Amino acid sequence: MELLLTYVTGGGIISVLVFLWLSIYFVVTFWIWISRYMTLGRWEKIEKRSLETLLRGSRSIKKESILSKCLMNSNTKTSLDICKSVAEKKSTAYLSMLSVISSTAPFIGLFGTIVSILNTFMQLGDAQSASLTVIAPAISEALVATAAGIFVAIPAYSAHVLLKRQAYELMSMVQREIDLLTSDENFFYE
Repeated sequence: MELLLTYVTGGGIISVLVFLWLSIYFVVTFWIWISRYMTLGRWEKIEKRSLETLLRGSRSIKKESILSKCLMNSNTKTSLDICKSVAEKKSTAYLSMLSVISSTAPFIGLFGTIVSILNTFMQLGDAQSASLTVIAPAISEALVATAAGIFVAIPAYSAHVLLKRQAYELMSMVQREIDLLTSDENFFYE
């Protein structure tokens, strides 16, 4: 923690901007992860109940299901496919943001490291002597930015993969509902 504080306070405006940017990424990552996990979990329970109702032989779909909104206006296969497409877009919301964060965070950290190393070498050029005892602490402080970038990228990537899988499972359930509904030409919603 002391090394991080030393890096931010001694590194200048670029260091502050790099850590501010990575901090925002970190907060956004966990906000997306938690909110989407909870939203997709609730939605998955609704679709699971609806699918179970259809599997028990009912010819109707639960009112809470995403497909019921489509069936109110038209009960054609095309309208169900359009509804599934809309549901897929909703279920994968913010995944591209997690992808951007996981791929750019290490580069932002690397940028901070490079700027810090350049500053270190400029300061060493002005100094009378340059030994390993002078260079090593400065380089280790500079590498903090790269470590921070990787530290932010790992949860963003993990959240992306886990939420993508959860959205896939949800869409598989919706597709099974569509298959059951369209296997019988006379289907209704309740």
